Amino acid sequence: MTQELPAPIVNADSQEFWAAARNDRLLIRKCRACGKTHFMPRHLCPACWSADLEWVQSSGRGTVHSFTIIRRASVPEFAARVPYVVALIDLEEGPRMMANILGEDALKTEIGDPVEVCFEARAEGARIPQFVRKVK
Repeated sequence: MTQELPAPIVNADSQEFWAAARNDRLLIRKCRACGKTHFMPRHLCPACWSADLEWVQSSGRGTVHSFTIIRRASVPEFAARVPYVVALIDLEEGPRMMANILGEDALKTEIGDPVEVCFEARAEGARIPQFVRKVK
């Protein structure tokens, strides 16, 4: 029997992000002052420090910037998943985010692979944005 994977820790800065993820939507922050998009959710723009931010819908498409294959789980909940891929994804909109690559071909991941967001169920009804490789 496998253990249920843990739910994310939600805070005031990420609450809307996780609420959208429960509905299979990937949101990112955009600064109204300088126009830059960013990820992770935070209350100030990391480019200009403005607090004038909005949530925008991401296309969910991106490219693998870098990745690693995890062969030993750091916590028991992930033991049944090894080996698995953790990747840095460059989203079309500009920000870079970290997520897993899922799917039968995940271990074939290469830098530059096109990917698309998918959502994985977690504890407490949460859903986590992950990615799948798109065949070149």
